Amino acid sequence: MPELSQNYQKLNNQLSACSKHNGISVNLLAVSKMQDLQRIIECAALGQNSFGENYVQEAVNKIQALRHMHLQWHLIGPLQSNKCKVVAENFDWVQTIDRIKIIDGLDQYRSASLPPLNVLIQVNIDNEQGKSGCAVDQVMILAEQIALKPHLRLRGLMTIPDPETSSNGIAFSRMQELYETLRSRYTGIDTLSMGMSDDFPIAIAHGANLVRVGTALFGPRKI
Repeated sequence: MPELSQNYQKLNNQLSACSKHNGISVNLLAVSKMQDLQRIIECAALGQNSFGENYVQEAVNKIQALRHMHLQWHLIGPLQSNKCKVVAENFDWVQTIDRIKIIDGLDQYRSASLPPLNVLIQVNIDNEQGKSGCAVDQVMILAEQIALKPHLRLRGLMTIPDPETSSNGIAFSRMQELYETLRSRYTGIDTLSMGMSDDFPIAIAHGANLVRVGTALFGPRKI
């Protein structure tokens, strides 16, 4: 679709400008939840390789149908412990680690024949009631547990801040400080996932090097 091609080019131009301005290399994660297979195939044909999904069963159906394309799949939605097995068997990344039970489950079910599962700790940076993600004071505790698991590889942090604290950069700034602390304690920390369609330039200005974009790429989702 011409619209998708135009959106993809515009988005990559924006990311390139933000990268240059902030002196940071930024990767795009295409948020493909509720997009059909053809849209993902079209997006991949434009050069996009990494896709983010929120719902496990929807994602697994896509992953299995498109396995021949060797795409990279990230889980960016909440993970229930009873879904750890299917996620460990199918995904390349899980960005929503927020408790020890999930760490144990993913490590248990990740096959030794597969590369270690890349994981990010999701932080509830604004301490919002009922929102996914761990508290700031739990990050290092979870990191320590992940570091002990042979089938997991800790890559960094992820957050979905309150729109008010993302628009003024406060939440992103706090995440940047937390990320640098994590990097100082563990090797291989290279990913700060934050920023979506409405706020990724602000996130990049505060160190984000992986942005999760759906609407600005695919257009408004059809409900």
